[in-house]
Amino acid sequence: MSAAPGPSAFDTALHQTTEQIRAAAASGQSLCIRGGGSKNFYGTLATGQAPLALLDTRPLRGITSYQPSELVVTVRAGTPLAELEAALAEKGQCLPFEPPHFSAPRIELASQPPHLNAPPGEATVGGMVAAGLAGPARASVGGVRDYVLGVSMLNGRAEPLTFGGQVMKNVAGYDVSRLMVGAMGTLGVLTELSLKVLPVLPGEATLRFDMPQAQALQQLNQWGGQPLPLNASCWVHADGASTLYVRLRGALAAVEAACKSMGGQRMDAQQAARDWALCRNQQLPWFAARGARALWRVSLPHAALALDLPAEFEPPLVEWHGAQRWYQLPSGQGALLRQAATKVGGHATLFRADGAQTESAESRFDAIAPPLLRIMRQLKQEFDPAGIFNPGRLHADF
Repeated sequence: MSAAPGPSAFDTALHQTTEQIRAAAASGQSLCIRGGGSKNFYGTLATGQAPLALLDTRPLRGITSYQPSELVVTVRAGTPLAELEAALAEKGQCLPFEPPHFSAPRIELASQPPHLNAPPGEATVGGMVAAGLAGPARASVGGVRDYVLGVSMLNGRAEPLTFGGQVMKNVAGYDVSRLMVGAMGTLGVLTELSLKVLPVLPGEATLRFDMPQAQALQQLNQWGGQPLPLNASCWVHADGASTLYVRLRGALAAVEAACKSMGGQRMDAQQAARDWALCRNQQLPWFAARGARALWRVSLPHAALALDLPAEFEPPLVEWHGAQRWYQLPSGQGALLRQAATKVGGHATLFRADGAQTESAESRFDAIAPPLLRIMRQLKQEFDPAGIFNPGRLHADF
């Protein structure tokens, strides 16, 4: 008689994670939920009354189900994002919202657990969902939330919960699985996720135009009203030159027709691919030149013109056809930027401060309207009643 199979590595890791949450809830110890730590800079660092303990999600690893014909993949939260993207690429598919890695991708799992202050490692799928950040194609294809079909997680009572499934029709009522997108781990520990994927489009081209910011924004708005395969755009002012880059993706015939009608200079495909990857991970020279200045992310309506800012403000880097703009500011100028963004129906986030800025923890994100803040507090109480998950990461109160 053969012996019964022992628990898998995932079962063991899940059990250890569950016990760690249960012990933390009983003692009131705060937990810092982290995968590769590639987005540690985003939001306020988690704090707590008791010493902070690391909950490492990377042992929760592996692609559990992939159905290319159904355009669905189910993957554990600690799986390296690069590993998932490589598996999708083998089948000619992708995560079309281009989640940033903010780290040099590597496939191997680190053999030793990191310290809380360890340098960034590779991005994980769970971190991708928890942060909710998307890359250059976001304005055309949607964001992370649009591709999350279901999640499995552990709440603050160490209870396993599952929301959604592998198809959109599984969702009835409020889609709790999408609520986890951008929650920064404050509601629970993600263990497994089901994601919608799409085929890689056959046609692609990048066009370059020399034009100032105001003209670029106007041109993007005009193109947006035409049947063009717009996929991504980036306007940047560097070395005295103002340049708009537009990426087209779609059917081959549609891309070629758009190239003829739009004009501009067509870039070499390999060079363009490298540049868009640098843009996706904030590694363009414009980002590298930031120095000690803070990096601010401004979200605006697509049709918004250039913001009314003092002359000493340097031009932003503009993405998402005008809807996302990055500013590099010395300490103390964030309030002016927020005021200008609010006037046109937008908001500003202190994205990277590198510890050199004096802005308070509350100023990382815009002030939350009282009704929404009340809902957020109620959700936090329901999912994490002891307040042990990433306290203070999203808001000073929880």
